[in-house]
Amino acid sequence: MIYPIRITKAARRDLEEIYRWIAENDSPEKAGYVLDRLGEVSKSIAAFPHRGSRPKELPARIGADYRQVFFKPYRLIYEVSRNGVVIHLIADGRRNMQGLLMRRLTGG
Repeated sequence: MIYPIRITKAARRDLEEIYRWIAENDSPEKAGYVLDRLGEVSKSIAAFPHRGSRPKELPARIGADYRQVFFKPYRLIYEVSRNGVVIHLIADGRRNMQGLLMRRLTGG
């Protein structure tokens, strides 16, 4: 079964920021390559959404089925439900992920 994937507006902004940063600090070609690979990772989530691990920064009290996959150093954080997969966050894993996840996923 292929799950439908939805990407939030915030995660789309993440992709735009990643592209812009890489294009400015490396090259537009490298930025395009990274976005292509992140797209491939997203497609793999559609086929196997439960393969990802739960982000260790999320407290146990958050009951939703949040998972993550990597294209190092980037992490794609997504939620799995019976209706599909929602990608909430795409970020460099070297950032303060706990604060970023709490703000993005819980509004806290």
